[in-house]
Amino acid sequence: MRIVKFETWWVQRNECLFDGKRQGKSQMPWDVVVVKLTTDNGIEGIATALAARSGAVTEAYLQDNIGPILMGRDPYDREAIWHELWNVDRHLGFFPVYLPGPVDVALWDIAAKAAGLPLYKYMGACRTQLPVYASGLFHETVQQYVDEALHYKSLGINAYKAHPPGPYQLDMKIHQALRDALGDEHVLLTDPVAEYSLDEAIKVGRQLERLNYLWFEEPFRDFEVNKYRQLCAALDIPVAATETTRGCHWGVAQSIANDAADIVRADVSWKNGITGTLKIAHLAEAFGLRCEIHTTTMNYMDLVNLHVSCAIRNCEYFEYFVPEEQFRFPMKGQLPIDAQGMITVPEAPGVGAELDWELIHRQCVSYKIIEEQGGEG
Repeated sequence: MRIVKFETWWVQRNECLFDGKRQGKSQMPWDVVVVKLTTDNGIEGIATALAARSGAVTEAYLQDNIGPILMGRDPYDREAIWHELWNVDRHLGFFPVYLPGPVDVALWDIAAKAAGLPLYKYMGACRTQLPVYASGLFHETVQQYVDEALHYKSLGINAYKAHPPGPYQLDMKIHQALRDALGDEHVLLTDPVAEYSLDEAIKVGRQLERLNYLWFEEPFRDFEVNKYRQLCAALDIPVAATETTRGCHWGVAQSIANDAADIVRADVSWKNGITGTLKIAHLAEAFGLRCEIHTTTMNYMDLVNLHVSCAIRNCEYFEYFVPEEQFRFPMKGQLPIDAQGMITVPEAPGVGAELDWELIHRQCVSYKIIEEQGGEG
């Protein structure tokens, strides 16, 4: 079996999902590039690539630097291809962090479809379900956080993660208001995506301990390893880190070796696909840590996250980015979450989800193809 075709569709969304503080003065459309690999026996591997800020950059890297590596290759040579992409990344001066992952996902999708198995069983099944936590966007008022958490509680989802906007004093008000409104039994988490000082993070962390939050995520930039080490030593609440750490499992290993994370984070978009995410999860397991998989902000790739989470033991929750309709694009249908707040992994071969190809073609601004015989469009 060989890869004979590599196709990409740059699909525009014409909307931004984050607040002005995080956009800066540059535009931040949350576009998607759809990736399809086709083999000589007609099996298709499909993934979606995040194209925030510049779909043109994402598309160009895929077509100019990654597509040619794949042509004519055996899709079962995932590990060799994965390492070759690392070598290219080293000499190019770094791909966007979310670029190699979708290609790796497409290779796994081909292999699982060829085997007639859902991805999680092809990897090696551990379970079929996970509880979800609703993970909201940034809001302007304390009450908006409370209202959102109560809404998803009414749908049977008994865990909620806030992304408070800062400064830390406002974040602490949000933490308290959520516990007061949701009650002692509701699972609460927080991810300020912050730039706290060390003393601010300790102050917030001790409040979270008093309020019985499940974990405290990303109070600093992930490269601030020494601050994380001191914070982990000062607090009892688990500190989650490494969401944006470069270097896949090699990068995460530095945080683990320096006692700079109690929980590590990974996903199939930002951590070099299924291959990279499994490496991180197994590394964390060897050190007795959880690897909590974080959203890709694309429902299709989040289903791939779910497959990985059901093939490992050291992940406790599924991150459900809300409101869902903003992250469904361009997948058909909703995520399979039931009235008890559990998500069940699909059983169809491969990823087990369909993309909305009519929508993709309607909103596509650029389509490119590389074929084995040398034809390129």
